[in-house]
Amino acid sequence: MRQRPDDAGPDDPSPAQKSTLGSRRADFDARAQAARHDIENQLRAGKARLDSRNEKLTARTGRNLPAAIAVGVLLGAAVLLSLIFVKAFFMIVAAALIGSLCFELASALRFAGRDVPRLPSVLAGVAVVPAAFYGGAGGQWAALVGGIVFVSLWRLVELARPSHRGGASSLGRDLGAGAFVQIYCSFLGSFMVLMAARPDGQWWTLSALIVVIAVDTGAYATGLNFGKHPMAPRISPKKTWEGFAGSVAASLIAAVLLSVFLLDEPWWFGFVFGGVIIVTATIGDLSESLIKRDLGIKDISTWLPGHGGFLDRLDSTLPSAAAAYGLYLLFA
Repeated sequence: MRQRPDDAGPDDPSPAQKSTLGSRRADFDARAQAARHDIENQLRAGKARLDSRNEKLTARTGRNLPAAIAVGVLLGAAVLLSLIFVKAFFMIVAAALIGSLCFELASALRFAGRDVPRLPSVLAGVAVVPAAFYGGAGGQWAALVGGIVFVSLWRLVELARPSHRGGASSLGRDLGAGAFVQIYCSFLGSFMVLMAARPDGQWWTLSALIVVIAVDTGAYATGLNFGKHPMAPRISPKKTWEGFAGSVAASLIAAVLLSVFLLDEPWWFGFVFGGVIIVTATIGDLSESLIKRDLGIKDISTWLPGHGGFLDRLDSTLPSAAAAYGLYLLFA
C-alpha cells in the first residue's frame, strides 16, 4: 500500500528530534557568532594597542618609525643593488634622487619668497649626473656651470612676461638661490656618481654611504636614549653631545670594518675615513637644519613617510660625498 505524504517514514525524525536538532543548530550558530565577535574584539583591541604604541613611539622619536625604517630599507636596497650589479643603474638612481633634491629645495625656497624655477632646476641637476659619470670631474664642472647659467637665463626670461612673480628688485636674490640649489644638491651629490664610475669606486661609494648611515643611526639611537646636553640648540634643538658621541663610536667601528674587509686598506685608515665622515655628516645635518630654520619650515617636504623629504634623509650624505671622493683620490 502506498504511503501518504503526511505519514512519517521509519527514518524520518520525530517532532521531538526535530526540536532537538533545531536547538542544537541555534546553539551552534550562537556560539559561532559569539566566537566571531570575540575574534573581532581581540583584533580591535590588538590594533588599538599597536596604534597606542606607535603613537607613543612617534611622540618619543618625533617621526613614524616603522614607516621611516621601511623607506630607509627600500632606498638602501635600490642603491645597494645598483652599485653591486650595474653601475649605470646607480647613475639612474642617483639622477632620480638629485632631481628630487633640487625640486624639494627649489620649492622650499619659493615658499620663503626666493623665486627659483623648479623645472629648470631639476633638469640642470639631473644633467650633472651623466656628465660626471661619463665625463669625470671635467664633465661634472661643465654641467654645473651650464646648469647655473640655464636656470639663471630661465629666470631672466620670466621677467619679460607678465606673471605673479617678483620683479627685478629681487632678481639678484633669486639668481643666487638658484645657483645655491645646483651647488648644494647636484654638485655635492654628484661626487658619489663621480666616485662610483672610477675603478673599484662602487665599493668606496658603498662604504661612504654605510659610514654615513652609521653616523645617523648612532646619533639617533644614543641621543634618543641618553641625550641630555644640546649640541646646537639654536640650530637643531634635538641634537645632543651624547648623540654625537654615539655617532663617533658607530662610525669608527663601521669604517674600520669596511676598510679591512671591503676596501682592502689598513685598519688605521678606518679611523681616518670614519673621522672625516663624522665631521662632514654632522656639518651636513646641521647645515640643513640651519636652512630649514632660515626658511621657517620643519621638513623640506613630506614625500618620505617618517623622514620628511629626500633632503631630510640625505643631508649628511651631500658633503660626505665630496670628502669620500677626496679620500678615494688620496688612498685608492
